[in-house]
Amino acid sequence: MAEQPGLQIDDDWKKQAQEEKRKLAEKAAPAPAAVSDVAVPAKGAAGAAAAGAASGAREERETPQASFPTLARSIMTQALLYLGELSVRGGESMLNLDMAKYQIDLLGVLEEKTKGNLSPDEQKLLDLTLYDLRSRFVSTAGQYVM
Repeated sequence: MAEQPGLQIDDDWKKQAQEEKRKLAEKAAPAPAAVSDVAVPAKGAAGAAAAGAASGAREERETPQASFPTLARSIMTQALLYLGELSVRGGESMLNLDMAKYQIDLLGVLEEKTKGNLSPDEQKLLDLTLYDLRSRFVSTAGQYVM
């Protein structure tokens, strides 16, 4: 008698699925490095080349230092993504005016809450970023709302 192809149900299917999920998570998560394996990030182009050579084939990026300019640029990048100015690698650009407005409003709140507490360079960065994003928003929204 020929066996018909089909789904074979056994009691361990859930356990097997969980085990596969755990293995995938282990592969995706970086293995904890030993103290001798930890590389100290170097500055400049020579440091980036040395870090690239040390990491081998995998592509690693240095985590940016937490600072006000980094925060402002991060929110700006998100706004540009929602305005369709940027796209995720290999993906299509998206347009979400509500989320773009939300990100711009976040920068506005940041401006309001930090008034008088920023260095001149930080204030200039925030002012130029808000001006640029607001201009782009008006331009983009005008194309679709009219």
